Amino acid sequence: MNRTHTNGELRPIHEGQTVTLIGWVARRRNLGSLVFIDLRDRTGITQLVFDETKENLVRDVRNEYILEVVGKVALRKDPNAKMPTGDIEILVDTVKVINTAEVPPIMIQDETDALEDTRMKFRYLDLRRPMMQKKLIQRAKIVQTMRNYLDTNGFIDVETPMLTKSTPEGSREYLVPSRVHAGEFYALAQSPQIFKQLLMVAGLERYYQIARCFRDEDLRADRQLDFTQVDIETSFLSEAEFQLLIEEMVVKVMKEVLGREITTGFLKLPFNDAMNRFGSDKPDIRFGLELQDVSDVFANTTFAVFSNALALKQGSLKAIVLENGASFTRKETDALTEVAKKNGVKGLVVLKVVDGQLEGSAAKFFTSEESAALITKLNAPEHSLILITADAWEKACNALGAVRLALRDKLNLVSKDDFAYLWVVDFPLLEYVEEDQRFVARHHPFTRPKEDQLHLLESDPAQVQACAYDLVLNGFEVAGGSLRIYDQKVQEKMFSLIGFTDEQIHERFGFFVDAFKYGTPPHGGIAFGLDRFAMVLTQSDSIRDVIAFPKNASARCPLTEAPSPVEAKQLDELHIKIVK
Repeated sequence: MNRTHTNGELRPIHEGQTVTLIGWVARRRNLGSLVFIDLRDRTGITQLVFDETKENLVRDVRNEYILEVVGKVALRKDPNAKMPTGDIEILVDTVKVINTAEVPPIMIQDETDALEDTRMKFRYLDLRRPMMQKKLIQRAKIVQTMRNYLDTNGFIDVETPMLTKSTPEGSREYLVPSRVHAGEFYALAQSPQIFKQLLMVAGLERYYQIARCFRDEDLRADRQLDFTQVDIETSFLSEAEFQLLIEEMVVKVMKEVLGREITTGFLKLPFNDAMNRFGSDKPDIRFGLELQDVSDVFANTTFAVFSNALALKQGSLKAIVLENGASFTRKETDALTEVAKKNGVKGLVVLKVVDGQLEGSAAKFFTSEESAALITKLNAPEHSLILITADAWEKACNALGAVRLALRDKLNLVSKDDFAYLWVVDFPLLEYVEEDQRFVARHHPFTRPKEDQLHLLESDPAQVQACAYDLVLNGFEVAGGSLRIYDQKVQEKMFSLIGFTDEQIHERFGFFVDAFKYGTPPHGGIAFGLDRFAMVLTQSDSIRDVIAFPKNASARCPLTEAPSPVEAKQLDELHIKIVK
C-alpha cells in the first residue's frame, strides 16, 4: 500500500496530481454511467468518480468495503460547501478491494438511530462514525495539552499503584483476592489520594498523573465504574496560587482544543451562596431562574406543608419565578413535581400569578397578606409561575435546583457553545449523617480545615469550613480538590471526628499517619475527571461518548459481555467459593 494522502486533506491546490487513497466506503451513488463513492478515513471524506469505463470495477462494492484507489484530483463542477474536501473529487484510474464487509448493524454516520446497547455491542463500528472519532481525538488533545502545560511548569509524571490497600471510607471499592495470601485482598485504587500526598512528603513538590480509578458505584450519564483522572498535587502553594495555575491550564486547553479565548480570574462562589442562589454545589450559571428564600413570608403560616418544613432543623422555603410560566399545563407542572420528588422532597408547591392574585391548590391556605407579600418578595410579574420547595435547607435547595435545570432543558435556556467556569469554595468540612449518628468528611478525611476555624473542631465542628474547591463547568463538577492536612495532630483530630478509633486509624491508615512524623510540607491538589471534562467540552450528552469502550447503565460491557462467570479452577486458586 502506498497511500499518498489522507481522505481529509486534498484541496483545489492539488488539482491535476495523481494520488493514492485508502479508506472505507461511506456511501455509493449510481448516476447512470457514473458511480460516485465517498471514501472515508479518520481525517474525512473524499468523493471518488468512476466513469463508464471503470464502473465495472466497483459493481459489487458496498458500504464499509475497504478500497485502495489511484486517480487524478479534479475540481468538482458542483462543489459541496459542507465538506472540507467538497471542492475536489478523484477521477479514478485503478481500484483494489482491500477487504469486503457485511451489512453493518448500525449506520456508520454522525446521526444513527441505533440503541445505545447496540452501539456498544458493535463499538468498533460505532467508533467509525466521524462524530465519535472526533470526540476521541479531542479527548486526546485535551490530555496532550494538559500534559504539555504541566511538564512545562515543573510537574513530574509519577505512576502510583492500582492494586492497593482497602480503606473503606469513601465509595464502594472493587476488591481483588490474593492468590498468594489466602483470605486477603487488594483494592483497586479509587484515586491516588494517599500516594500523591506521600509523594509530597517525599519532596517531589509537583506531581501529576493520568490515573485510572475504580469505584463500584451505581452508574449515570456522567459516571463510569473505571474512569480517568488528571491528578495533580503541589507543595508550598497557597490556595489562590494553586487555583491560578489550574486556571492557566484550562485557558490553554480551551484555546488549543476548541480555539476559544477565555481569561483567568474565574468567579469564586462560596458553597452557601451556590446552594442559596442556584440550588447546587455545581451550579450552571449560564442562565437566571435563581432561587429565592421566602421563609420569612410564611413565618407564621397555618399551611402545614410550610409550617412543618420550617419546624425542621434549618428548615427552609425556596422559590423560583418563571416569567410567562402561567401557561404551563397541569401535565407540565406535574412533571416538574416529579423532578423535585426524585431529588429528595415530598413535592412542589405550584402557584400562578393571574390578575394580580395567586392561583393554585395551595393558595387557599394563605392569608391575603401572605399572598401579597409573596408576590412582592419575589417581584413576580403577571402571568408568572412560582415554584416552591419546603424542607430542610439543603434538601429544599437541591430539589429546586434540579427543577431549575429541568426548566433549562425544557425551555432551551442555554447554548452548548457557551462555557462558564467557576470555583465553588468554602465547603463545610463535615456533614452529619442522622442514620449513623456521626459526622463524615464532606470531601475526604485529609482535607484541611480553615486555619482560623481550627478551634471550632472541638466546640462546633459542623460550622468548620474546608480549604476545598471544586472547578465547575456548565453545571458539572469537572475537577475537585483541596489543601491537605499536614499536621499530625489535626489529622488525628479529623479521624476522631468522623468516628475512627485508634485501632481503626492504625489498621486503615497507619502507614500514612506514620509519614506525618517526618516533616510533611503544606500541600494541596486537585483531580480532573477527564471523562466528564471531555464530555462537556465535546458537547456530548453522555460520558460514554468520550470513552472508547464504556460500560452501559447496567454496569455491563455489551461488547465483551463482562462481567462473566469464571471457571471453578480459577476460584479455587483464589480460595473463593460462590455461595448461592
